[in-house]
Amino acid sequence: MCKIFLIGIGPGEELDLQQREIINNCDCVVASSRHQPLLEGYEQEIIPIAPVAQTLAMVAERLVKKDVAVLASGDPLFFGIGRTLLERFGADKVVVLPALSSLQVACARFNVPWDDVFVLSLHGREAHGVAARVMAHDKVFCFTDRTNSPDMVAKAVLAACAGIGDEETAQGYTVWVGENLGTDDERITCGTLAEIADRRFADLNVMLLKRLVRKAVTDIAFGLGEEEIHHSRGLITKAEVRAASLHQLRLPESGVFWDVGAGSGSVGLEAARLCPELQVFAIERNPEELQNIRANCRKFAVYNLTVIDGEAPAPLVDLPVPDRVFVGGSGGNLAEIIQLAASRLPKGGRLVVNGVIEKTKNEAPPLLHGQGLNVTISEISVQRRTFPENSKKDMNSIAIMVGEK
Repeated sequence: MCKIFLIGIGPGEELDLQQREIINNCDCVVASSRHQPLLEGYEQEIIPIAPVAQTLAMVAERLVKKDVAVLASGDPLFFGIGRTLLERFGADKVVVLPALSSLQVACARFNVPWDDVFVLSLHGREAHGVAARVMAHDKVFCFTDRTNSPDMVAKAVLAACAGIGDEETAQGYTVWVGENLGTDDERITCGTLAEIADRRFADLNVMLLKRLVRKAVTDIAFGLGEEEIHHSRGLITKAEVRAASLHQLRLPESGVFWDVGAGSGSVGLEAARLCPELQVFAIERNPEELQNIRANCRKFAVYNLTVIDGEAPAPLVDLPVPDRVFVGGSGGNLAEIIQLAASRLPKGGRLVVNGVIEKTKNEAPPLLHGQGLNVTISEISVQRRTFPENSKKDMNSIAIMVGEK
């Protein structure tokens, strides 16, 4: 049975004797432009590694009669083409000869242990949300690209810190960048976020970000108490209502969530903590509440929540398309908010409105229905009691109105 020999090439490495013998016995060699100079003097046909679909089809044809060699960077099973080849041809057809990965080489140059790093590939990813993905972990190794370059990543993290006034975290990072590893042009840079943000780097690079580990404020994953969240004059979505509202939102693991009329930001805060890959936008017009939202983000180290200063619906126009929308306050603009939010919701999206006053309870259902949404209404009342004192505290009845597209 013919095989695919997947040969890893470490940074700056040449082909060794075993690899040369394998290539000599193959019909062709798949290689990127970066690795093709290693094949000078060989008679085998060289097939470009891209476009991948076309290359895989050619490999399948050649594999019928003879072995095929594929050159790849580092360890091909570590964010490399190994996964694609195994899925396409099966484990019995692929022989992997790994080399050192760029992560291993880079961390050796940085003199930083890598057994506790979180590995994040930003290669080919949308730039939006990069800071949140990086800041979800204390020690992150990043595979970059021309868009998500080290300077751009550093700028994104600095901007996220500035957005919530978190200067302590911004200054607590050490960043390493390894360029052109294993070549004569290799360069290692270490600096602060601000220093890295002010530099430009070669296209071929990797980076490591490490921040000072701060003691967690709480180990509670969900269920923050009102006394734990910064808010003003008791204006906060109560815990029982918050839990019910989040349940009705049916939050996705990733995507975009608008918290409109966020107040203290308690709903968006809990959503961001529950789903670190979710992009949360908290829209609020009150300066005091904006300060509360930022303080809560700092307190609970929430970096996937972006604070938007403005009165809805105007700021919503420029936000990414939402998968979920929560309306906690409307400032008298409920009809306009629902119309705009519903028009941008994708199929399967959800819009949840909390109604405390009768006006909102009466207006929201027909407004949601008028936008073609399927509407359900849950009305809850909460009574808190202490034991054994048996003191009671009644809260207003609140309607949770859900519109699903």
